[in-house]
Order: sequence, then C-alpha cells, then structure tokens
Amino acid sequence: MKKILYSGAEAHLYLEDDKLVKERISKGYRHKFIDNMKRKYPTRREFKILTRAHKMGMDVPEVFEVDDNEMKVVMEFVKGDVLKETLDSYEKKKREEVCKKIGEQVAKMHDDNIIHGDLTTSNMILKDDKVFFIDFGLGFISHKIEDKAVDLHLLRQAMESKHFKHADNFDLVLKGYKKSSNYGETLDRLEKVEKRGRYKRKTS
Repeated sequence: MKKILYSGAEAHLYLEDDKLVKERISKGYRHKFIDNMKRKYPTRREFKILTRAHKMGMDVPEVFEVDDNEMKVVMEFVKGDVLKETLDSYEKKKREEVCKKIGEQVAKMHDDNIIHGDLTTSNMILKDDKVFFIDFGLGFISHKIEDKAVDLHLLRQAMESKHFKHADNFDLVLKGYKKSSNYGETLDRLEKVEKRGRYKRKTS
C-alpha cells in the first residue's frame, strides 16, 4: 500500500514496503519521446549519484533499484529531523556540531566530485547524529572548482534566508568543510562567485 509523502510538479514521493519511492511525473503536454527523456535521464542520474555517494561512505539513502519504465528510484527511507525545520531549535552546542557535520559531508561529497545542485537544509536530515543528504535530482558530477563554489554559495544563501537567527551557521559549516582537499581553492572561488552576485544586483 502506498503512503504519499509529497506530490510536487516533477515527482511523487511515497512509501511502499517501508522503502521510499521517487517517481517522476509524466507531463501530458509534452511529446512522448521528449517526456520520456526528461524523466529517464534525471532518474538514472540520481540513481547513479546516490549509488556512488553511498559507496564512498557518504551519509545518503541506500538505493535499491531504478525502474526506467515507470521512472522510479527505490531507496532507503531516512526518518529523522529535517534540518530546515529543526536546526534553529537546537541548543547552541548541538547546532554548532550539526553545522560542522554538514560541512564535513559537503567536503566528502565535493572530494568525490559530486555536486548536489540544491544544497539547502530542506535536503538534509539528522538521524542518529549523522547528517544525511537527500534529493540529488539536480545533482551532477564535476571536477570544476567553480561548480563546488556555487554549491556552497547556494547553501550560504539558504542558511541566510531560512536560519538568519544564527549568523554563524555558515561559518561553522566552513569549519567542517576544511576537510576538503580543495578547501582553499574552493573558498577563493566562492568569494569570486559572491562578488559577481553582488555586482549583478547593483547593476540590475
């Protein structure tokens, strides 16, 4: 029996036999071939990225199967605190520890050249003192420092928007990110990415 957890414009998430199923939705207004490709490619990509991340020891849901016909990925259901909703409520020590763990996870991910693409606390779950990253639907593989810096930039923006009560959150993330083999280079590029963003806002 299906238990719907989320229905969005691109995908349905539901529980089936205690496993999480992500099923990408068909769009009737698209040509059938185009519709299939727009669903099949991200379905396969997410399956491959999650499989790779899990093998590298990252805290991500274990994936069990991919179905190219029904455009589904079947994975472990990670039940815990969605950090978007809970991070600000933690006591100072716990919040600081969690932020550092986020940075360590991002470092591990980037060292394996995985770019999340939607790095926000909506896609992070705290379970058994581990921070799990979920929803790699926009993820991709890249060796470019620029892509890693943009990933961090998106996380900074998300934290400043949602978790503005604690201005030190992102600095704590960067403490954890020091474990990245490209830490210095990525932070230099992050500064340039953010300067470009400020310049665009001033001239727009």
